[in-house]
Amino acid sequence: MRAQKVPQEFTSAHGSRVVSGQTAAAGRSRVRLGGWHDMIRSGGVKFIALGVSAALGILITRIIITNFGTDVFAQYGLLVGLGALLPIGVFGVDAPIMNTVAVSEDPGRDQKLRAVLVSSLRVLIVAGIVLLAVVILMTVFGLWDALLGDSLLVTTGAIAAALCMGLWSLAMPFGMGAKVLAGLGKNYITIAISGLQSPVVLVILLIALAVGADRETGSYIPVVSYAAAVMIGAIATVIAAKMIKPALWTAFREAPFPRQFPGAKIIDQAWPMTVIMIALPVGVQTDRIILSHVTTSAELAQYNLASQMYTPIAALVSAAGFTLWPRFAAARAKNQDESPMSLAMVFGVIGAAFSLGVSLISGWLANFASGGEVTFGIWLLVAFSAWMIIQAFQYPLGMYLTDKQGLRFQALMVSLMLPFNLAISWYLAEEYGSVGPVVGSAMSVFMFQVIANLIFIRYRMRSNAPALTDEKVSADED
Repeated sequence: MRAQKVPQEFTSAHGSRVVSGQTAAAGRSRVRLGGWHDMIRSGGVKFIALGVSAALGILITRIIITNFGTDVFAQYGLLVGLGALLPIGVFGVDAPIMNTVAVSEDPGRDQKLRAVLVSSLRVLIVAGIVLLAVVILMTVFGLWDALLGDSLLVTTGAIAAALCMGLWSLAMPFGMGAKVLAGLGKNYITIAISGLQSPVVLVILLIALAVGADRETGSYIPVVSYAAAVMIGAIATVIAAKMIKPALWTAFREAPFPRQFPGAKIIDQAWPMTVIMIALPVGVQTDRIILSHVTTSAELAQYNLASQMYTPIAALVSAAGFTLWPRFAAARAKNQDESPMSLAMVFGVIGAAFSLGVSLISGWLANFASGGEVTFGIWLLVAFSAWMIIQAFQYPLGMYLTDKQGLRFQALMVSLMLPFNLAISWYLAEEYGSVGPVVGSAMSVFMFQVIANLIFIRYRMRSNAPALTDEKVSADED
């Protein structure tokens, strides 16, 4: 009997197109090719932006230290770093937005995407209002010194911190734009726009010096950085709204009216992402606060300058690695499973190469930036290099685990990591100064993210149980 011809494509029960045979192979090829292209483009744009930002950052550091002193620079690093504790994608809306955009065939008119955007925007607006209320209460009751430690300047520190966080609360709703662009595979646009931040800060700093700004006025420079972040978020949101017109504009119009315009269920993806986006930064970005409490301003200034040199590596890795999220999401929607292991190795090698390069010129950079006021020990360079390599290796693993099961697992791991990292970093800071928290953060990421994610991914692949698509999980739960 003649064998029946198997159709090359069919429509699933959820309305999505499923491919098989040669069509599936071609689809995998396109996904991989597009992924590499997006990574190279985003990484290339980020490399250029980082080159400019790093050069300007060193210049800004030198200007602040030579004109206002190391204590003002210590506060500058402390307050700018505080933004890392409150990522603009807070409360987990990254996951539902990016996963939905990545698999949508017509984002501008996709009603499911519109509903997701409406719900996400409501979450961000409420989060911004809550943060603003917390900022006001902390300012009224004088709690900034208790939170940020002795490196906060007595005269201006509390007001500067309140202004920074107040601007951050206003920026939250504008975080929508960057997530939509990332889901569309246009993360390089956000990266290019973000490159405006350092030039804006430098221009305002030079203007302040030109009009005779004193040390007290100079201590408010961190506020300029947050104002620039608001501007960048707004620009990204306008661009994203034009690309998926009219979905995002519609979401902004409908968000204030929840009874008239119901949104979508996003809690199943948002809650684990919320845990990750809060616990992870708190776990690995509290080093400055710890140092401010248990060491001197000199140790904090040393950490700030070293961090300024090495964290651009993490930013470069993040820019290239973030493009993997929609790539893996699209692959899951097509029932294709792609191992992140080779990508993790590539990212680790890239992180090692850049870390070596920065270490070799760190002495010259420190001397130029601080005018000889700040120097590094070899162990601080080794610790930062190890941390950057570990984070680079981890990034593809984390992007692979962005389905609901993967996000829940990562949320559990970073929740366990948080108390461990805070305890070990505090202890090591007391014993070894600026080197201690770096070692503590590197150890924590390695144990609770790299090792844990490797075990989970290996188990998933061995059991032949690839990540479920969001539609499948939702159907099972319903």
